[in-house]
Amino acid sequence: MPSIYDCSDPDELLTGTRLARQALGRGELVVIPTDTVYGVAADAFNAAAVQRLLDAKGRGRQSPPPVLIPDLKTLDALAANVPDEARQLAEAFWPGGLTIVFSAQPSLVWDLGETHGTVALRMPDHKLTLELLGETGPLAVSSANKTGLAAAKTAAAAEEMLGESIAVYLDAGLAGAAYDGVAESGASESSTIIDVTGLADGSGVRILRQGVVSADELRAVIGDKLQTAEQVQAASGAEGAEQAVPAKAEPSPESAPSDPED
Repeated sequence: MPSIYDCSDPDELLTGTRLARQALGRGELVVIPTDTVYGVAADAFNAAAVQRLLDAKGRGRQSPPPVLIPDLKTLDALAANVPDEARQLAEAFWPGGLTIVFSAQPSLVWDLGETHGTVALRMPDHKLTLELLGETGPLAVSSANKTGLAAAKTAAAAEEMLGESIAVYLDAGLAGAAYDGVAESGASESSTIIDVTGLADGSGVRILRQGVVSADELRAVIGDKLQTAEQVQAASGAEGAEQAVPAKAEPSPESAPSDPED
């Protein structure tokens, strides 16, 4: 039976994080807190572990998970040709609730699913998880829930949905408190997802999901490099409805209307 470790208790914190590191090293899954929702984590460089994550959530390879990283230095190790505007956004909103879809380094030896040469990266604003990432390295992380159900805001809610598919649950209390009120505006309670790969051809930055970082906040950093709603609609009309949100956009520590990390 998996155990839930109360990370407000120093002894349980030490035991839980130690067992979490060991489980991840064995290719098992761990539920971790983030600043938005709880996530289910796997070693990003272990293809079997990533597949185990997808299976636990009931997802296919066409919806690859994003990758959480511990610091900005890791960005250049995983993303290729990072545009200046993307770097400015990362510096402005990391750690925090912004997931950025980049072109992936072609030398990476991993299999996250059907990524179409991209990787979705985020540095979460959560001390416990950043410390864990600093020890484990990048982790593939998707919301701790079954696909189609609401993302877990507590470890107990995650355990109710994912059960014994998870080796260790790290409980750090209610997730997302820093973003209270965002849902009232109609946005997702999860990270905002943007695609910056269009900067290479001049089409700009696209918002793939509106979350806790607003379009106005993004525009304050990169100005007119952020596509307007009219530009997105025009592109959708030109490309066809199915091309408007490409498969590469599906990764996210959070994604789908009711599943923030799908």
